[in-house]
Amino acid sequence: MHLALLSLPLGLLGAASSGGSGSPPPPARPKLVVVITVDQLRPDYLARWKSQLTGGFATLALDGAVFDSAYQDHGVTETAPGHSTILSGRWPAHTGIVINNEGVQDSTAPLLGSRGPGASPRRFRGTALLDWLKTTDPNARALSVSRKDRGAILTVGPAKEQVYWYADGLFTTSRYYADSLPVWVQAFNALRLPFKAAGWKWTLLLPDSAYSEVDDQAWENTGRSVTFPHTLPLDSANAAAALPGAPLMDSLTLAFALSGVEALKLGRSRSTDLLAVSLSTTDAVGHAFGPDSREIHDQVLRLDRYLDWFLGRLIDRYGRQNLLVVLTADHGVTPFTAYARAHGHPDAHAVALDTLVSAANAELDRAAGTGTPRAWLLFDTGILFLRDNGRLSAVGANVDSIGRALAARVRRVAGVARADEPADLARADTADDAVARRWRHQLPADAGALLVVTLQPFSVWTPDSIAEHGQPSELDSHVPLMLWGRGIRPGRYGRRANTVDIAPTLARLLGISPLSLLDGRVLTEALAPGN
Repeated sequence: MHLALLSLPLGLLGAASSGGSGSPPPPARPKLVVVITVDQLRPDYLARWKSQLTGGFATLALDGAVFDSAYQDHGVTETAPGHSTILSGRWPAHTGIVINNEGVQDSTAPLLGSRGPGASPRRFRGTALLDWLKTTDPNARALSVSRKDRGAILTVGPAKEQVYWYADGLFTTSRYYADSLPVWVQAFNALRLPFKAAGWKWTLLLPDSAYSEVDDQAWENTGRSVTFPHTLPLDSANAAAALPGAPLMDSLTLAFALSGVEALKLGRSRSTDLLAVSLSTTDAVGHAFGPDSREIHDQVLRLDRYLDWFLGRLIDRYGRQNLLVVLTADHGVTPFTAYARAHGHPDAHAVALDTLVSAANAELDRAAGTGTPRAWLLFDTGILFLRDNGRLSAVGANVDSIGRALAARVRRVAGVARADEPADLARADTADDAVARRWRHQLPADAGALLVVTLQPFSVWTPDSIAEHGQPSELDSHVPLMLWGRGIRPGRYGRRANTVDIAPTLARLLGISPLSLLDGRVLTEALAPGN
């Protein structure tokens, strides 16, 4: 395994604590809660390659609580909505993070030392675990890191803590959180590790015979560089820009997280602190090469070894009894439609509603008598939003009839399974209708949704050039969930769990009270006696 990016920061970690028989008794709470979210990690990967996963995944599975039926149980299975559920205990309908693209965008919170778009949690509604923890202990602190802004921001909610993400080859934050980068972040960035990765070759971790996947599929990576090895650009700036698509990005994120843990001395006081890490390379590789590729297989193997290194350092530092670890994902993924059609799903389609929405907007322009075209209808990942319906009502347009007419048109599009109006969802039996349930979990009452559109199995929203997610389907919503460490009863659990169950379960283990009305339950079956 290539550990060049990991090896440089190791000296920052200091000497390991002994955790031996002479250690004092463990505290009532763990010293550090660690929440790891792997972007686009499907749980079947962990079963498919179980015999080869000998590192961090094995540690969590063998000694932790594993939920085999865990879900991001909402309609838009994407990064921002998914991350908003994990430590809030609430569905996107209640966190207000409805769609991915606008989840954290904020022009009033520019980045520090980067050209990237401004970002903050201003759209996030309510509270999250750290807010509850601080009510009990104002000295509790958090560090949240990710390659993606929304992965770092939405896991901790509105709190102005230590929150960092990757942009332009460096880790940064926005002015929502700080006016300058702390010394330890500047020192890590000064190592220029992403730039030193120029020319790095991604080769197979194991012998070729260990991989059953064909390493040459026409639909992969838009037809370019579809076989191993994959090489980062020789130019250092280009290498840093390309790093998010290489396994090294995860190792860099974990190294940065550990540097922050040491610099901030998390878990070294009487307080319980929080470390949230979102790892995004699996998402980048999955989009480019698909969930059935040799590349995603090798990426998961490498992530397993990186997690072994990461967890090992934490165990050395704190001891197992002082740690509480959660691992989950923000969503799954659906294969390329070309792959699906070649493997028994001939009706898989890449679906676009652009032409239909444009025609409907033109009709509404004529009905409203506007002089210039307006975007009355906006479409984003299965949700058709109606804007300015007060203006339409003023000219006598019937919004309900508009919705019914559009639904009829949408249902005739190849690849569409159903189109539901909010009233349809309100009447649905959510126990038997998982799709309706997930859409109800997605939409706030003030979302302005006219319709929600669900695709047939193995169909995706365009473009067809990447493997996609975002649907209320089993492939996109089924995620892993593992709990490990203090207060956890090891075992495999078949009872259904959701990511909104994580926060109430952690609250129970920490002896704190939520500040919001939660949608999740406490996973009592996985708690050791006395918790």
